[in-house]
Amino acid sequence: MIPEPAMIVTKDVGAMTMPIGNTKVAPECEMSILDLRDFAKGQSLNGLLLANLMSAFLSHERCGVHLYRTAAGLTQFPEWQEKYIEFGEQTENHILVLTELTTQLGGNPMYVSPQARMTEFVNTKLMEPLLLDGSVDKLTRELTLLEAVLLAENKCHANWKLLRELAGQLPDSSVKQSIQKAVEQVEDQEDEHVKWAETTWQNTLLVQLATTTTIDQ
Repeated sequence: MIPEPAMIVTKDVGAMTMPIGNTKVAPECEMSILDLRDFAKGQSLNGLLLANLMSAFLSHERCGVHLYRTAAGLTQFPEWQEKYIEFGEQTENHILVLTELTTQLGGNPMYVSPQARMTEFVNTKLMEPLLLDGSVDKLTRELTLLEAVLLAENKCHANWKLLRELAGQLPDSSVKQSIQKAVEQVEDQEDEHVKWAETTWQNTLLVQLATTTTIDQ
């Protein structure tokens, strides 16, 4: 069973952020823009943007674990449940990989960026239809679970592809090597996640479209 994950890390466990607009941050939880600009220092990169993106990528992976846990608990298809559990466990490892990469690049994995907050918001909205128990028929509920996974995994895939492309543009350095190593640990699994979700969604609908009956409601 996949353990209950933290979504966005909180002040209670040492989260940090930077003040935005009228938002006030306790001094011990504040991340300065100057510190964030030093992320991946020496690479002629926009360190602030990269730090914010890495925080958002971590947020998306954390939300992904929660999505898989929810899907595994709701699906009535044993084969799908097995995949949801397997992919959820792999996603937990992706969090560890991103956490290590963030640290190697000179960042703080507990930093919660504005992009991370928006990522959590979008993922929360993605989850809302999954909790409408009793409001729809079985097939619709199962396909909604699967579509949520497909949407989330396409975003995951895009995140890791961006990191791969970024590494390809960097000169040989420890930063480049760290990013490449992280991508190599994760990208094949992300490919599998997207392929499985897309193929399963497509095949399920093709079968239903070719028959006059549907899965029992």
